[in-house]
Amino acid sequence: MCGFEEKNTVTPTVAIIAAGTMGAGVARCLTDKGVRVLTSLEGRSATSATRAKAADMTAVDDRALTEADFFLSIVPPADALALAQRLAPVLTAANKKPVYVDCNAVNPGTVARIEAVVAITGCAFVGAGIIGPPPKPGSTNTKIYAAGPAAVRFATLNDHGLIVRVLDGDFTAASALKMSYAGITKGLTALASAMLLASQRGGAAEALRAELAESQPHLLAYMTRSVPGMYSKAYRWVAELDEIADFVGEDRPEHEMLAAAARLYEELAADNAGEKREIQSLSKFLGV
Repeated sequence: MCGFEEKNTVTPTVAIIAAGTMGAGVARCLTDKGVRVLTSLEGRSATSATRAKAADMTAVDDRALTEADFFLSIVPPADALALAQRLAPVLTAANKKPVYVDCNAVNPGTVARIEAVVAITGCAFVGAGIIGPPPKPGSTNTKIYAAGPAAVRFATLNDHGLIVRVLDGDFTAASALKMSYAGITKGLTALASAMLLASQRGGAAEALRAELAESQPHLLAYMTRSVPGMYSKAYRWVAELDEIADFVGEDRPEHEMLAAAARLYEELAADNAGEKREIQSLSKFLGV
């Protein structure tokens, strides 16, 4: 996402909530290009405050967030609608209206509910989805897909350190892309984790690993990367997989498959925070 040359354009001010690993990474790309990035640390941990400082973010109160040209919501999926509702009064009262960009891993129905809240404030709305890891300087692995009439305005941040790709369609198009992509990647990781654990319970782990190494080396390599990388993120993936399950529709059989993946991540998150029995079993299988 980082690494583009800044053009001779007016430098905007951007507000980002929150200063999690993704939000701080996006902020770092912007501040490296001279963009002033505002944030709120209300209710946030000392770790978030440290990340915000490292990314050169400026902590302000909610009212001051409206000084921004763009407001990027980058929070856990379950918090996305609540954040819009929290900020609606100050956005409504503001003389200057930032473009509200919802960058969260939520399904199109949730995006529509967020847009309905933002519409009342008078702010333009962009539905967006981030694909890739928290960005680092010099990396182009992270993209923000954006949709809706105001997406072209948001895409001007391509001149200030981000990679923004505008999609055709209404403001839910980026959400549909994010749900589809994450359903594949996080769904595969859930399936791999489930079957690796099942092989150990069934006494077939050693044979399974040997067979994967012989007949599916690329798949084994993928699992060796993706499964350990999931441990610390599983708690955040619970709500995301529930959003993905709702995206495919309750009337579809795959809804239950994706909802089950959410429950698996719920279990793995609890295990990672506790005794780590399943986490250690997965690591043992993968040799990491």
